[in-house]
Amino acid sequence: MAEPDYLTTTRDSYDSVAVDYEKLLRDELDAKPFDRAMLAAFADLVRVEDSGPVADLGCGPGRVTAHLAGLGLTVFGVDLSSEMVAVARREHPGLRFEEGSMTSLALGDGVLGGIVAWYSIIHTPPESLPGIFAEFHRVLAPGGHLLVAFKAGDERRHLAHAYGHDLSLEVYWLPPERVAELSSRAGLVEVARLVRDPDRTEGGPQAYLVARKPN
Repeated sequence: MAEPDYLTTTRDSYDSVAVDYEKLLRDELDAKPFDRAMLAAFADLVRVEDSGPVADLGCGPGRVTAHLAGLGLTVFGVDLSSEMVAVARREHPGLRFEEGSMTSLALGDGVLGGIVAWYSIIHTPPESLPGIFAEFHRVLAPGGHLLVAFKAGDERRHLAHAYGHDLSLEVYWLPPERVAELSSRAGLVEVARLVRDPDRTEGGPQAYLVARKPN
């Protein structure tokens, strides 16, 4: 079966920016207290359940993966872009990174204690998101937690230049209620959600959802 066009354009775009992306965003979490707070709360929830390792899906150059490891989690990263994976392996040699797609993860059923999708659903057309959330549910263990970060809104924006490079990406801003509904329909139970105002580098509100797979 042919790969969906959006996966090809997403991979190609992030392959082209991987090195500069890592340099520009390396310390981004330092200036984002709500991001760090959501990651810390997620880590606490995963440790309580102790139901398996965590996968950082759409990990890019591994900065969030490394942050989660620093919070004491057993974590590995997965990314569509081979160049992003190469950068992640170089920058964080003590952690595991592999290529893969959220549409079909090379993981068994119920093997993960947690999933982080940190702005990694934002290039997926909304009509394809139910399959992504079904895959999240499949690989999570009972009691496992999901943390999704995304751009809060209801529109599509085309990104033609970013991180010092020309590229071509569609960015989907999603209503938090829609993401909560996707999670619920996949069989997950909402634990918390947060919407915050944008900082000076962001074009609109940012949102986070934490959900849990029932025991």
